[in-house]
Amino acid sequence: MEINKIYNENCLDTMAKMPDNFIDLTVTSPPYDNLREYKGYSFAFEDIAKELFRITKQGAVVVWVVADATINGSESGTSFKQALYFKEIGFKLHDTMIYRKENYAPLTHKRYEQEFEYMFVLSKGKPNTFNPILVDCIHAGKVIKRSRSAYETGIRQREESDKQAKPTGDKKQMGNVFSYKVGGGKSANHVAQFPLQLATDHIKTWSNENDLVYDCFMGSGTTAIAAINTNRNYIGSEISEEYCKIIETRIKECGGLFFNSFETELSNEAGT
Repeated sequence: MEINKIYNENCLDTMAKMPDNFIDLTVTSPPYDNLREYKGYSFAFEDIAKELFRITKQGAVVVWVVADATINGSESGTSFKQALYFKEIGFKLHDTMIYRKENYAPLTHKRYEQEFEYMFVLSKGKPNTFNPILVDCIHAGKVIKRSRSAYETGIRQREESDKQAKPTGDKKQMGNVFSYKVGGGKSANHVAQFPLQLATDHIKTWSNENDLVYDCFMGSGTTAIAAINTNRNYIGSEISEEYCKIIETRIKECGGLFFNSFETELSNEAGT
């Protein structure tokens, strides 16, 4: 099927055109709970999950960014139910990551402010690709003082035992909590836009250049922009024509090509 293209249709229609074991990475954030009626459209989670498993390559990953609504004083737990269902149909829950919002919106209620969403990393078998993000060690370039304790006649004595410096530039693998500022930007009129850096970090981590990245709920096009910026190919599904127009503008602004997809069909000759 045609790649580097946004399909203005239900994602189930797009995935129906894909052969088995086709996609290298999916990064997406579905409509959830009270947003499940998305622009007047329904969200058939179980059907979508099964199709994602079918089209995902062996050793490839789906990053599912999701949160729960609070209904009648209780969080829905929908996110956990979805993660468990993905396991039931064959995915491994490779990692439960956290997307932390540095500038979360304060609300008035009798609980701590909600500042995170889940990022379920679902793998079809053992992931083939892992390019971890590296960050500076907290003590890089600093002198580390270590002390040892000795006990003599019941009295603890402390003395400095060594001093050593870690060379500047020492790196360590980043943890599984990713923090980003949210909101702002030209496309912030989309109801559920996640940060460009979030999509970029996952695409760099779980795929390689020229791989094919899919987003079944493309929204304002963030996953496509991140794919373009990191030299990956992409396919997106977005059922709302309004949001497709937003995507078209954003892709043109970043120098990519946009193809509206009302009439593109599967190529029988290519078998894809």
